Amino acid sequence: MSTWKSALLAGAMMIVPAQAFAAPNKEAPVVVFEPSQTKPETIPETEYNSEAAMADAKAKMQKEIDEAIKLIEKIFGTDKLPAIAPGQLALAQTTTTALIPPGSLEKMLDNLYGKLFKGLLGEFGGMSDTMLSIKTGVDSEKIATLDEKSKTAIADLFDPYRKQREDQLMTVVKPLISEALTDLEGPMRSGLAHAYARKFSAAQLGEMNAFFATPTGKAYSAEWMALQADPEVMLAMIKAVPPLVGKFIDRGPEIEGKFKALPKEKQLTDMSDAELAKLAKLMKVDVKTLKENRDAWNSPPVEDAVEASEDWGATDAAADAAAADVADAAAAAADAAGEAIDDPAFDREKWSAADRTHVEQLEEAASSAASAAYDAQEAAIANARKKKPSGK
Repeated sequence: MSTWKSALLAGAMMIVPAQAFAAPNKEAPVVVFEPSQTKPETIPETEYNSEAAMADAKAKMQKEIDEAIKLIEKIFGTDKLPAIAPGQLALAQTTTTALIPPGSLEKMLDNLYGKLFKGLLGEFGGMSDTMLSIKTGVDSEKIATLDEKSKTAIADLFDPYRKQREDQLMTVVKPLISEALTDLEGPMRSGLAHAYARKFSAAQLGEMNAFFATPTGKAYSAEWMALQADPEVMLAMIKAVPPLVGKFIDRGPEIEGKFKALPKEKQLTDMSDAELAKLAKLMKVDVKTLKENRDAWNSPPVEDAVEASEDWGATDAAADAAAADVADAAAAAADAAGEAIDDPAFDREKWSAADRTHVEQLEEAASSAASAAYDAQEAAIANARKKKPSGK
């Protein structure tokens, strides 16, 4: 499937919410109008369309929307904006009422459904060379040589009620979306009015309103939103995508180089024992836990570890004991620090110079000992690996 077709299909799918209700791994019940039927068959209640399931879905959606609202307010600080003068807001409301008159979103929808979506239904509903190729496994170039009558007959073999199904989408889904868009117009006008009231002065809003009161202004305001979904506008935007992406591809090495200019952020595996002790104090956790997590990342894969323990012999016991002692000492120090973190006497600025110097010297010695023990352990492991029998 070509890129532009995929892009257009994605745009169309956004305005067909009925597809979102399809149950995973199960076929959703489909209403089919047989020629002899006067009304659709009743769809039995399932775990996917029960009242409880629908209520749960609505509650989940509302929770996600509430979280998104909080995030947007936090990022943009909209909840902290100053109040707008009533007169200024009234001017802006006149402006946005002109820009979003009743039915303007419906016009945009008609552009999509009337000119774009109907074409997509024909393209992806079973008649296109690509879809017939997918369904039959026959090369699309061979299918392209067939006449339209043959393609129609082939598509009808797969779905005799294809046309009725397309009509259902137009008669069932489109009115529902139209109703939803009508409900959306009010909040959209309100939000835009607040934005205009803050962005433009009273004089500027007055000039806009005077223009929108003219015949030309009325004609423009009635069509400007619907024109955003005009096929020529959409086609122009799609054509602009390859050059835009090409710029990023061409400048890839340059962009990558600039990102590499700064040092990489530290990972837990990059931290020394002294840094882990400091991190544990800040996080109020046991330093032993952080050290175990760091060493787990630094450890060889499980297969190598098992092989080393079975075939290469044990690592140096003295180095292991030293490392364990240092870890225990650091853990005890971190625990003590966690208990005393709220004690003012724990603030080193309140200590005497002599006490502070003494503690720092001991900490430096402990850090050096920990580093030496860790290096000794790594050397012992490396030596043990050298004993690995050949052929394994």
